[in-house]
Amino acid sequence: MTQAGRQGSPRNSSGRNSAGQNSAQGSGRGAQGGAGRSGGADYKGGSARGAQGAGSRSGGAGFKGGADRPFKRPKPREEAFIDPDLQGPDGVPAGKPASGDWKSKAPSGKEAARKAAARKPGFGKTPGTPGALKPKPRTGAPKTAGARAFGSERFGQNLGPVRKPARKRGPRAEVPQSEVHDQDGIRLQKVMASAGVASRRVCEEMIAEGRVEVDGQVVTELGVRVDPKTAVIHVDGLRIQLDENMVYMVFNKPKGVVSTMEDPDGRPCISDFVRNSHGERLFHVGRLDVATEGLLLLTNDGELANRLTHPSYEVPKTYLVQVRGPFPQGIGAELKAGVELEDGIASVDSFKLVDSTPGHVLIEVVLHSGKNRIVRRLFDAVGFPVLRLVRVKVGPIGLGDQRQGSIRNLGRQEVGHLLASVGL
Repeated sequence: MTQAGRQGSPRNSSGRNSAGQNSAQGSGRGAQGGAGRSGGADYKGGSARGAQGAGSRSGGAGFKGGADRPFKRPKPREEAFIDPDLQGPDGVPAGKPASGDWKSKAPSGKEAARKAAARKPGFGKTPGTPGALKPKPRTGAPKTAGARAFGSERFGQNLGPVRKPARKRGPRAEVPQSEVHDQDGIRLQKVMASAGVASRRVCEEMIAEGRVEVDGQVVTELGVRVDPKTAVIHVDGLRIQLDENMVYMVFNKPKGVVSTMEDPDGRPCISDFVRNSHGERLFHVGRLDVATEGLLLLTNDGELANRLTHPSYEVPKTYLVQVRGPFPQGIGAELKAGVELEDGIASVDSFKLVDSTPGHVLIEVVLHSGKNRIVRRLFDAVGFPVLRLVRVKVGPIGLGDQRQGSIRNLGRQEVGHLLASVGL
C-alpha cells in the first residue's frame, strides 16, 4: 500500500482532512476527496458509494452509507391516561400491582386462558351449532349425592329411572317418623346397604334428600329403624326386595319347548333347562305356545306372577313377527283400530315395520292382552299368517343379547323395576 493510500485509510487519523487517493487494492472505493470515517465515503461502501468532500460525523453521510437525512429528535413517551376516580391513594390504579410497571405485567393464568380460548375458531358460537367449540368433559369424582340405586351392580340390565304416570300432587305434608319407626328394627340405611342399594354413607344421603319411602311414607331422618321382613322400601320409586329367598329368572325359550315344568308326553319342557339350586318351586309367568320363541319369566313370587298375568295391570308385551311380504299399507292401522275375533275385538297397542326383504317382512307389535295365541290369530284375521314369532320383552324386562335356551337371574335393579311396574 502506498503512502497516500495509507494516509487515506480509516485507521489513520492524519488522513481525515486530506484528499484521499485511490489505493492499490481498493481502486474503486475512493474516487476523490478525503475518505475519513466522519466526513468521507461510507465505511462499507463499494465503488458506487464513494463520496466527495470531508465533514464531521454529524454533518457527513450516515455511518452505513446513503444520502444525508435530517436529524429527528425522539418523540417523548406518552403517558397512559389514568382516571383520577379510579386512582388509589398511592397513585397506582386500583386493582393493579403497586410495584413496577403494571402495564407490562403478564396476564394471570385464567386471563391468559381466556385470551387463548378467544383466538380459537368457533369461540362465541352457541354450543351444538356447526363450528362451535366442544365442551370439555368434567373431571373429578362424581357426586355421590345423586347416585342411583344399585348403581354398582355388576350384572343385569340398567333400566334407568322408574317411569311412572305423571300426576298432580299437592304440597307434601310432614309425616311423623314414629309411624314407620320400629324400636326393635334395624336402621334404615343399614337395611338399604345390605340390600345392595349403595354404600351406607350414600344411603344416608338418599334418606336426607327425601328419596326413600317406607310403607308409602317419605323418610328423611337417619335414626329410623324398620323391620326388613315387613317393611316395603322404595328408592326413587324403585322397589327393594329384602327377601333373599325370592327367585327371579328370565328364560329364552326355543322353538319346540312346552311351557310347562313337566310334560306327560315326554316333550322338552322348562324343567329340562332349569338348574334350581335354591330348592324352591318355580313357576312360569304366562305361557308361550310350542312354536313361539322368546322371553318367559320364572319366579317363586306368587303375588308378582298374579299381577303380571292379570288383565287389570295391562303389562305390555313386545313381539317380533315375521310374515310373507310385501305387506300393504293400512294393515297396521287396522290392527291398531281393532280386529273382530271369535272371542271379541282385539287390537295391538303399537305397530312398527322393522325390516323388509324380498318375500319376508319383520314387524314389531306391542299389546297387553294375554289371550291364548292372540298374535297369531290377529295376523291370520288380516290375511298374513305368522311364519315366526318371538317375544322379546315383558314389561320393563327384555331379552337383550341372551342366547336361546339359556336362563339368567335378574339383577336387583331389574327386579325393582318389575315390581314397581305392577304396583308392588
